[in-house]
Amino acid sequence: QVQLVESGGGLVQPGGSLRLSCAASGFSLKNYAIVWFRQAPGKEREGVSCIISSGGVTNFADFVKGRFTISADNAKNTVYLQMNNLKVEDTAVYYCATRSVVFSGCAALHADEQDYWGQGTQVTVSS
Repeated sequence: QVQLVESGGGLVQPGGSLRLSCAASGFSLKNYAIVWFRQAPGKEREGVSCIISSGGVTNFADFVKGRFTISADNAKNTVYLQMNNLKVEDTAVYYCATRSVVFSGCAALHADEQDYWGQGTQVTVSS
């Protein structure tokens, strides 16, 4: 049974940092595109970043480039989203997701293409 569990959210001041984790079970994530999305109140879910760890493939939305990094620990079957220089507009529920197809790619970050989702973790950036 495929399961994704996010953790690491919280309250942080503008300019601060958080590291989110997405722990996978029921499959080995290294050959799958693991995608981070976020959804702010009243807004659509949007893609943030993606990684296929076995291929060294990553992608980032323009609004997080230079601030967020993504990595994976295949031994722990976990993907991390390191978020630095956080802004108030980064406030959202952050989700990780994946498709049921290996090597589906990270070129496009479309929520409607994902087959499995975690429950989400809240990130609040506020002074």
